[in-house]
Amino acid sequence: MIQLTGVSKEYPKRGPALSDVTLHVRKGEFVFLTGHSGSGKSTTLKLVHMAQRPTGGEVLVCGYSSAKLRESEVWKVRRKVGCVFQDFRLLPGRTALENVAFALEVTGRRPSTIVPLAQRLLAQVGLAPKTSALVHELSGGEQQRVAIARALANEPFVLLADEPTGNLDERATRGVMELFWEINARGMAVVMATHDLELVRTYLHARVIEIDQGRLVFDSASTKEAATA
Repeated sequence: MIQLTGVSKEYPKRGPALSDVTLHVRKGEFVFLTGHSGSGKSTTLKLVHMAQRPTGGEVLVCGYSSAKLRESEVWKVRRKVGCVFQDFRLLPGRTALENVAFALEVTGRRPSTIVPLAQRLLAQVGLAPKTSALVHELSGGEQQRVAIARALANEPFVLLADEPTGNLDERATRGVMELFWEINARGMAVVMATHDLELVRTYLHARVIEIDQGRLVFDSASTKEAATA
């Protein structure tokens, strides 16, 4: 599903963000990507989403290689990988329905199917009563649910979430996490970057990958494999 092999990423002014990272995320896994701020978590997600390319090594996502995929073909990866961000990134001045509908329009859906599909996606994330609400009228947790519904518009194989609970209170965080688990239970891989270790400890059955100063320093999957060897 996702394979990073010897991946490095260096920025001209900031220096190395990732150094020789190798990891494999399988279909249907739930992965917490942890580490301090600036450790390389967001860079890792950007590489998986093909928003950036590695300086060295290869990123393989759903069969598409960072070494071979042309910029004009990046949309092929975006059709298979959904993204959710800490700051929601919703269209201001539009309703929840319009935000999700816009994502469906971009994918080239038939116009007659867009509104019913957008309504179904919002119902799926528990927002059926809020389809006509403007985004600024929604709580932070509700705005994040709209963002999740939008990310699911392509029916992706993988959902990436970059600090999705960072701006939410405890109750909203719990609701969003329950939603992620429901999505994961349907077979979608979820990779969630977070620095909230208390949150990670709450979900002990998830896989945990830690990055520190651009290097992979811990992978609970490797620990479990060693324990059973």
